[in-house]
Amino acid sequence: MATNITWHHNLTHEERSKLVKQNGATLWFTGLSASGKSTIACALERKLLETNIQSYRLDGDNVRFGLNKDLGFTEHDRNENIRRISEVAKLFADSCVIALTSFISPYKKDRDEARKLHNESNLPFIEVYVDVPLSVAEERDPKGLYKKARQGLIKNFTGIDDPYEAPEKPEIHINTHEQSVEECVDTIIEYLKKEKIIN
Repeated sequence: MATNITWHHNLTHEERSKLVKQNGATLWFTGLSASGKSTIACALERKLLETNIQSYRLDGDNVRFGLNKDLGFTEHDRNENIRRISEVAKLFADSCVIALTSFISPYKKDRDEARKLHNESNLPFIEVYVDVPLSVAEERDPKGLYKKARQGLIKNFTGIDDPYEAPEKPEIHINTHEQSVEECVDTIIEYLKKEKIIN
């Protein structure tokens, strides 16, 4: 554990927000594999950037190529994966960028810790539950992961070997088997406007 360290301040979050004319926040997309988290986060990122709202997407697969390449899929490694991403997302939000994190993040306690981390810094944390029945996710299976999990080729797979603890009170709840990508993005945009995170 690091000792003899000091957090260095330059600008307060409020000062930075006034200078860049934007508020920061973290939108935490959670749901089963193949629920549509990354698809919706990608579409939302593009729509925000097209309207000059700075945003950046942190994707479950992408971060495992670098930041979290030392982690597997045991419960301990999943916890550490989410802890690291929570810290990174908080830095983006503090810099007044809208962070879009798309991670299965199956455990409620990990998502609660991510929320607590943001709350301690007075940064908005918005849980987006990308809901889809397991049967639909298995039918989609764009990466063939469910098939491999059913065959026993992938262990600790959420929804098959490991549980998914659905959010109880997410700020945003979308059903990708009933709503189009555009409708899901519009729902999120409306929420961000209502909460005055974007204009």
